[in-house]
Amino acid sequence: MTEFYSLRRVGVGFILAAMLATLPGVAASEELNVYSARKEALILPLLDRFTVQTGIVVNLVTGKADGLLKRLQAEGKLSPADVFITTDAGRLHRAKLAGVLQPISSQIVADVVPQNLRDAEGYWVGLSQRARTLFYARDRVSVSELSTYEALADNQWKGRICVRSSSNIYNQSLVAAMIDQLGEQKTEAWARGLVANFAQPPRGGDTDQLKAVAAGVCDVAVANTYYFGRMLSSSDDAIRQQAAKLALFWPNQAKGGRGVHVNVSGAAVTKSSKHVESAVKLLEFLVSPESQRWYAEVNDEYPVVGGVKIPKLLEDLGAFKSEVIALNRLGENNRAALQLMDRAGWK
Repeated sequence: MTEFYSLRRVGVGFILAAMLATLPGVAASEELNVYSARKEALILPLLDRFTVQTGIVVNLVTGKADGLLKRLQAEGKLSPADVFITTDAGRLHRAKLAGVLQPISSQIVADVVPQNLRDAEGYWVGLSQRARTLFYARDRVSVSELSTYEALADNQWKGRICVRSSSNIYNQSLVAAMIDQLGEQKTEAWARGLVANFAQPPRGGDTDQLKAVAAGVCDVAVANTYYFGRMLSSSDDAIRQQAAKLALFWPNQAKGGRGVHVNVSGAAVTKSSKHVESAVKLLEFLVSPESQRWYAEVNDEYPVVGGVKIPKLLEDLGAFKSEVIALNRLGENNRAALQLMDRAGWK
């Protein structure tokens, strides 16, 4: 059974309690309940800082993204959750359609988060950006062979591509973005060509695809950058050696190209929230420069706020042009993407 991890019990203790007691005008009982698909280590320290700055205690539930959404739906208006943090605009859109979120109005959020990285109706806001790009074997692929996502369907890549299954929301959103920009017919033709070039039936997560390239199972993989970042900074020497065999390529960068597919992790205020004002304060805090710097450093993801310095690991991956698309479209095109992938034989 999932339980709340209160900041009063995790990592803060009496020091935090003493600090809260000194904050003027803060009710000792003021609390927020957060459901997070982010693991505790990747979000809890930020919630600690929010508590220190505001006096609002945060109780944290972590779990699988889809499981937490189902929980919100099952709990309905009786849900104790105030804030929902999850990954991928497609999942955020699902939560919106499920009726478990409520729109917010925040000038702070509107001023710092680009319009395409938040819901047009105010139901969610992006917290970090993740690029889904190409990784290739340094010893078997020349960078001159690579160009675009579309080119992965060419015959030269027969038996050389690794990518996870169509049930993965990251791949669904990639295809949804392509539908928006290329149209359904061209995207389906691409998906059929890509499937014909698979080195193996899709299995495992993004890290498994990267390891498959390192092991020689395939030559190119599609994966989110932060998985590569984790391998590069791993404490396991064997994993770092695997990462050293790989190189990153930013596709669709030529003049007129649409750029690299970018998605977000994001947050929203739940429809059941009894503490909306405090919940909005938390979202505003999470898009502050301090939080954005921390988020980028710990999660190996890119800030949603412009001008925030990114960590050296991300700098070393190089600059890139990202696609500009309203991320609502990823959710809106999700059903069409799933049907298209199924027709193309992408299991």
